[in-house]
Amino acid sequence: IGIVYQVQSDYPHAHEYYFKALKIEEELGDKKRAANTNIGIGTVYRNQSDFPHALEYYKKALKLAGETGDKKALALVSYNIGDIYSEQGDYPHALEYDFSALKASEEAGDKQSIAGATMCIGSVYASQNNNPRALEYYFNALNIYKEIGDNLSLERTTGNIGNVYCNGIKDYPHALEYYLKALKIAVEMGDKEGAGISAGNIGNAYAGEKNYVLSIAFGKKALQMDEEIGSRRPATYALEGIGNAYLESTGDSVKDGKVTLPVGLPASFSIEIQSLPASNSARVRLAIDYLQRGLDSAKKIDILDVMKGCSESLAKAWKNEGDYKKAMAYYQDFVAIKDSIFSKENGKKILQLQMKYDYGKRDDSIGLANARKEKISALKLERQRNYTYVGIAGILALIIFSFFIVRERGKSERERKKSDDLLLNILPEEVANELKEKGITQARHFDNVTVLFTDFVNFTNAGEKMGAQELIDELHTCFKAFDEITSKYKIEKIKTIGDAYLAVAGLPLSDPEHAGHVVAAAIEINSFMSTRYDRLGDKTFQIRIGVHSGNVVAGIVGVKKFAYDIWGDTVNTAARMEQNSTPGRINISQTTYELVKDKFHCEYRGEIDAKNKGMLKMYFVTPPNAIA
Repeated sequence: IGIVYQVQSDYPHAHEYYFKALKIEEELGDKKRAANTNIGIGTVYRNQSDFPHALEYYKKALKLAGETGDKKALALVSYNIGDIYSEQGDYPHALEYDFSALKASEEAGDKQSIAGATMCIGSVYASQNNNPRALEYYFNALNIYKEIGDNLSLERTTGNIGNVYCNGIKDYPHALEYYLKALKIAVEMGDKEGAGISAGNIGNAYAGEKNYVLSIAFGKKALQMDEEIGSRRPATYALEGIGNAYLESTGDSVKDGKVTLPVGLPASFSIEIQSLPASNSARVRLAIDYLQRGLDSAKKIDILDVMKGCSESLAKAWKNEGDYKKAMAYYQDFVAIKDSIFSKENGKKILQLQMKYDYGKRDDSIGLANARKEKISALKLERQRNYTYVGIAGILALIIFSFFIVRERGKSERERKKSDDLLLNILPEEVANELKEKGITQARHFDNVTVLFTDFVNFTNAGEKMGAQELIDELHTCFKAFDEITSKYKIEKIKTIGDAYLAVAGLPLSDPEHAGHVVAAAIEINSFMSTRYDRLGDKTFQIRIGVHSGNVVAGIVGVKKFAYDIWGDTVNTAARMEQNSTPGRINISQTTYELVKDKFHCEYRGEIDAKNKGMLKMYFVTPPNAIA
């Protein structure tokens, strides 16, 4: 029953039945079945992007499979764990588990699993842009799939080889060779989705060769096939590819009759070739049409890289058309999405770099390890736009401010305490202690946190009815109350941004109840502001509150007026929760809801279109506040 619900993406019911099964299996002492059920539970969490819980249950399954000697289960769970680490950018751990999966598969003599683990290893190397190693493992997997006659996996592996040639090496002739092979397999199997993906890939390879007529022809064929079977994600990429081909073709002359279909194209796979419009303006207009459709589709299903690419291309297209107002609007959207992706990806990169160093320590001498550490430090400094080690100048300033002064001979204990208190007013205690002990502090990745965003709705109107000092005094009173409430729930205040307030639970020390603590604090903050507004009216503010749970990167930025800050998509989503809330309400995400639904009454609002995020499920926390 759990499996059926999982296939239907009804994850709450899937978990309900999986856990019932697991309880019975544990009572019976059936470790083999319990291992498989733990894999199912972990997979449901993984499908919900709850990677910490997924890893928890996968590792339980790994332990049970090891105790029972079930090599197939060991292989399955190992490369599932490897996939999660790969998605998080932790490639050393990903390879460790993928190679474990390969070893277990070989010991079991299961060629299907051997090929699967081999392909996973190739994918990790491809993610690291280690193209020779990626091709080595992809070709190994390809040979096994040929041997066992697994045509579906053969098609996908062939396409992956094409991706390495196209996106990694930029060897477009070889990319076309393997994309065409993948297309042929898909057509022979009747795999319409695979054929559509391969057609889109062929279009991208032709775009790399600047053969825009064939790029558009294959892109349109892919779009047609994707739309026929309702495959939204590939269709979205096809729209972006067609739009970019039209845009990039401006200025290039194309002669009719000079374009021929590639050798190896399946006879039953019809492609319509059309010459490009003669005028650049007509091509730009077509580019705008396809790019806008791609952007709209990407927003609905939250494909950030397509949103970024389409926004950037639309800015260029409207600039070419002379509409600078629209060009600027799309460019601003592009920058916002790029920053969101930058924060998310660099959280992974910091973790990846740190893991490379940690793994290096196992094998290297002390000298090599130190060299590796210095390299990581240098790479992090390059990314100092958002988070990094404290810069040298910042370290000196901090030492002078918080450490050196208090150690000067003759200073009193009172002066030392005053300096420490001032430092703790700026930084979390653990971060301040690390800074004083080591002279530096590291940015860190935190998997399980909950972010609180608040904003005053009628701030401008209230400001018009108050004097400047009265406005500041009211802000101070409100934020002071917020500080007291968040402190009570072990929530770390990050900063105020004008009339907005940002705080997070679960860092720098982990908190298993991070989501519950933030929602409880949000209820108190909302109650405080509601009572105050009833009493003061326009002399104070109404409040919107948004909450989201996930992972962030936290650290110190700047060398002057330095600050402890957090970054990542979780912060952006919390901000969207706040923006889509209403005055006097607490709006939480699906992720937070799953963590607090047994403790608080919540009202489902449906899916709401959040700027640059697409459709998101949202919930209001409703009174009575607590039920457990």
